[in-house]
Amino acid sequence: MCNLIKSRIIGNSSFVSDIQSSLSGLSVFAEFNNSNLTILPGFCDVHVHFREPGFSYKETIKTGSLAAARGGYTAVCTMPNLNPVPDNALNLRLQLDKINSDAVIDVYPYGAITVGQMGLELSDMKGMASDVIAFSDDGRGVQSDKMMLDAMRTAKALNKMIVAHCEVNDLLKGGYIHDGVYAKEHGHRGICSESEYAQIARDLKLAEETGCAYHVCHISTKESVALIREAKLRGVDVTCETAPHYLVLDENDLQEDGKFKMNPPLRSAEDKLALIEGIVDGTIDMIATDHAPHSAEEKSKGLEKSAFGIVGLETAFSVLYTHLVQKGIITLEKVVELLCDNPRKRFNIESNGDFSVWDLNAQYTVNPDDFISIGRATPFEGEELCGKCIATVHNGKIVYKG
Repeated sequence: MCNLIKSRIIGNSSFVSDIQSSLSGLSVFAEFNNSNLTILPGFCDVHVHFREPGFSYKETIKTGSLAAARGGYTAVCTMPNLNPVPDNALNLRLQLDKINSDAVIDVYPYGAITVGQMGLELSDMKGMASDVIAFSDDGRGVQSDKMMLDAMRTAKALNKMIVAHCEVNDLLKGGYIHDGVYAKEHGHRGICSESEYAQIARDLKLAEETGCAYHVCHISTKESVALIREAKLRGVDVTCETAPHYLVLDENDLQEDGKFKMNPPLRSAEDKLALIEGIVDGTIDMIATDHAPHSAEEKSKGLEKSAFGIVGLETAFSVLYTHLVQKGIITLEKVVELLCDNPRKRFNIESNGDFSVWDLNAQYTVNPDDFISIGRATPFEGEELCGKCIATVHNGKIVYKG
């Protein structure tokens, strides 16, 4: 235990002080007699898909929360593309009951912005407000300007945030990977960058008009970074996220395999560099995984016909540590800020002294067969990564032990 207390503790001063005070009382850690371990705050992912209710063959609250714990996460926010869609209090209750019975970490659900996520009628936002973290139609962009304006006005009145998947349907044209060099050379239909940034531009104007707190999901283009940077300078109440795969991979890494298909798609090398710049200068506030599990069959149909989405909770920190920290692009402290401090502050999620214990020197090969998540599709399959989670503690209890 003494050696564990002497281990490196990374986090803000309050976290470091709290952990130093509490570790001596956690006799469960006596076996981790290794001063080379690193203690990090419990991560918070504001963008995951746990698929329950409605699609439990892809993932469940239990398997998703266990996978999150294995990745060092102690809080996640679950997206509403479920069956039934949580667009009223009754539908939401089905998800809340599963969370209360099965989750091993804190799980905060989103309420849908529109009924059935169809974009035609506002959901019962008022009826759900006390039980949701924010409102999102993730998986679909809200196409109507008036609908988004009404949603922002309602969210503002309820003191809730709008969290937007930005995508202009009319610009998609049947695309499924980035409209770039790889698509042209291999005969694929592309998704243009404008389909993302055009809707972000619209939403930023509406957020500025209404004063609504606004958060942009999984940005992937250089134009998106520039628009959000400019909006912040104007004083718009906006934050945004990107995901590990957009910071590490680009269209040059694509293979003819469904594990490389996600939405938004892997963009150009230039876009990736702009995202990294946005991380470094603070334009991008946080990193979320967009953990989106599917069945093996749904991901086995190549780039064109496979379902959109990959898993990421169990590899996110190691990917960032290996590719960004060890290469000197950002510091470990910055990773903690992006994975913990900023998302918790923006979404008002307490940490309750949660933490995870890591062996940053441990190397491992990504093997999806070892995942806790039901989903197996990851573009990092077979890659050697550094940083292994030894244990995760939530509310004083070990919820994962490696």
